[in-house]
Amino acid sequence: MSRSACNSRAAADSQPARGHGPIITPRAVLAAALLGLFPATALAGSGELPSLIRDIGLCLVLAGVLAIVFTRLRIPEVAAFLVAGIIAGPVGTGLVTDPANIETISELGLILLLFIIGLELDIRKLMASGRVLILTGLLQYPLCVLFGIGFTKALLWLGIGGSLLAESTHAALYIGFLVAASSTLLVVKLFQESFQLDTVTGRISLGILIFQDIWAITAIAILPALENPEPGPILLSFAGIGLLALAAVLFARYIIPIGVRWVAKRPEIILVAAVSWCFIVVLSGTQLDRVTDVLFGINLHLAVGPGMGALIAGASIASLPYSTEITAKVGIVKDFFVTLFFVGLGMSIPMPEGTDVLLLALLFAAAALFARYLVLYPLLYLSGLDSRNAFVTSTRLAQVSEFTLVIGFLGVQFGHISASLNSSIIFAFVITALLTPALFRQADSLHSRLSPQLARLGFRTDASGDSDGENREYAIALLGFHRVTSSLLHELQQHHPELMRDILVVDFNVGIHERIAARGPHVHYGDLRSADTLQHAGVDRARVIVSTVPDTILKGVTNRQIVETSRRLNPGAIIIANALELAESRRLYEAGADYVVLQRIETARALQAAIDQALAGSIMSYRSAVEAAAGAWHRRDEVL
Repeated sequence: MSRSACNSRAAADSQPARGHGPIITPRAVLAAALLGLFPATALAGSGELPSLIRDIGLCLVLAGVLAIVFTRLRIPEVAAFLVAGIIAGPVGTGLVTDPANIETISELGLILLLFIIGLELDIRKLMASGRVLILTGLLQYPLCVLFGIGFTKALLWLGIGGSLLAESTHAALYIGFLVAASSTLLVVKLFQESFQLDTVTGRISLGILIFQDIWAITAIAILPALENPEPGPILLSFAGIGLLALAAVLFARYIIPIGVRWVAKRPEIILVAAVSWCFIVVLSGTQLDRVTDVLFGINLHLAVGPGMGALIAGASIASLPYSTEITAKVGIVKDFFVTLFFVGLGMSIPMPEGTDVLLLALLFAAAALFARYLVLYPLLYLSGLDSRNAFVTSTRLAQVSEFTLVIGFLGVQFGHISASLNSSIIFAFVITALLTPALFRQADSLHSRLSPQLARLGFRTDASGDSDGENREYAIALLGFHRVTSSLLHELQQHHPELMRDILVVDFNVGIHERIAARGPHVHYGDLRSADTLQHAGVDRARVIVSTVPDTILKGVTNRQIVETSRRLNPGAIIIANALELAESRRLYEAGADYVVLQRIETARALQAAIDQALAGSIMSYRSAVEAAAGAWHRRDEVL
C-alpha cells in the first residue's frame, strides 16, 4: 500500500517506515492484545459487554497471539492479522457474528490507515528523482495494469476461473490494480533490517513505491465513477477531490499551525487534534454534494469518499514543520487501527466455493511476479539502470501491495467485484507476502545464475568499476565498506598513497562506489556470502584481505564465514578480521585469520591514553600532539 514513508524512510530505523502499515513488533502486538482483554476484565462484573467492544477485544486477542507466533516463524505479521480475521469470522469459529461490527471495524481502520499514509507522502522526494525513477515511476503502474487486464482476458479465453471472473463487472481492471503495485510494508521492513535502504536498489525501490502510491490514490479516486465511466462524472469527481484538497491545504497552511503552537507541549492533545483534523476533512468531503445542493440547488456529484478524504487530510499536513511530531503521535494508535483493518479483511473472506478461488489466487500471484520481470525490469534497464540493480529491484518488488487490499475492499463495497474474487486477491497477497523474504535474500544470487541468459537477451551487467581484467593482483582487499573501513581507507591514503590503486573494495552499496573509486581503489559490486562473487572480484589475488564490518551489521554472513571463504580462495594471503567479543576472536583464529582486531579493546586503549593525559592535566597538549601526527579528526574527509 502506501509507500509513503519511503522518502524520509530512506534514512534509518529511527525513522518511521513509509507505508500502509506499521512495522509491528511482538511486544507491541502483545500489548495491543492485553489492551483488548482489559475491557472484558474491567467490566466483567457489570454484565454483558456491548457487542462492538467484545468483537474488537476478541479480534485483538487473536491478532496478538497469532502475530507473535508468525513473527517467530518469520512469516509477515499481516498474514497473522488476516488469519485472525478468518478464524473470528463466519468462515472460522464465528466468534464475531454481527456484520455491522465487522464493517465498522474495517471502515474505521481504513480511514486511519489512509490518513497515516497521507502523512507519510512526500512529493518533494519525487521532484528530486533522477531519470530512472521518473520514467519508470510514470510508466510502470499503467503498463502493469494493462498487463493484468490482458492476463485476465487470457484466463477468460482459456476458460479458467470463468464463473468467478464473469460475475464481477470490473474483474480485469481490479486484477490490473493487483498486478501493478508492490508492498511497502514488507519491502521497507526488509530493506531496514538488512541496512540497505541507502543502496541503489533501496533508493530506487522506495522511489517506485512512492509513484505507485500516487497511482493507487488516483485509482481510488476514479473507483466511484466506474459505474458511469463517462468523462463528465469522472471529471466532476476529480473536481471534488481538487476542491477538498485545496481547502485542506489552505486551512492546514494558515490555520492549523496556530492551533499546533497552542498545544505543542501537550502530546496527548496533538494526537487528538490530528485525528480530529482527519475526520473534519473526511466529513467535509462526504458533504460536498449537500453544500452545493443548499447553495445552488443542484447536485454536482462532487462528494469525496472517506478513504480519499483521509488521504487528503494526511497529505495536507505532511509538509508542515510539525508533521514529524504528528506522525509520531498518530503512530501511537496506528498499530491498533491497522490491525483492525486487516483483521476485518480476513473476516470478510467467504468460504471458498470449489477450487477456483485458490487457483485464481495462485495465478494472480504468478502474474504479479512475472509483471516485475516483463514490465518493471526492462523499464529500469532502458531508463539507464544496470542489469544487476534493475533485476534485484524488480525481484524485491515482486509481491502484491496492501493497497490492493484496500482497493479490493472498496471494490466489493461499490459492487464492482464479488466477495469471492476479492478473496482470491487477498489470498494472492498472502502467497506473495510469504515468498517475499526468500526472494529478497536470493535476488542477487538469482541474478548471478540468470545473468548469462539475460545477457543473451541484451541485458548487460555493469561491472561497477572493475574493468582491469581478471589477472590483476591487489595489495589489499577490503571486504565490505562501513565506517571503520572508511577511516581505514583515509589512513591508507595518508600514509601509503602509492597503494591506493592496488586496493580492491568489495561491497554491495553501489551508491558509494563512485566516491570510493575517486580515491583510487578498484571497486567491485559483490555479495560477501558468495565465494564465486569474491573470486570473480579478485579476492583470490590479494596479498592482504581485511574484513572490517562487524557481525552486527553484516546480514546473511559472519566474519568467520568470510574468513573461511577467503582462506579457501587464497591460502597464501594474510587475513585480518575484526571481532566484538573475546570468544569471537578465538573462532576467527580457528577459521584461518592471521590477526584479529578487537575494536572494543582498541577503543579502550585509546580512551585510557586520553584519560591518563586528562588526569595529568595535559589533555590539550596530548590532543595537539595527536592531531599533529594524524590530523584533526573533526576535519577528516572520509567517504562515510
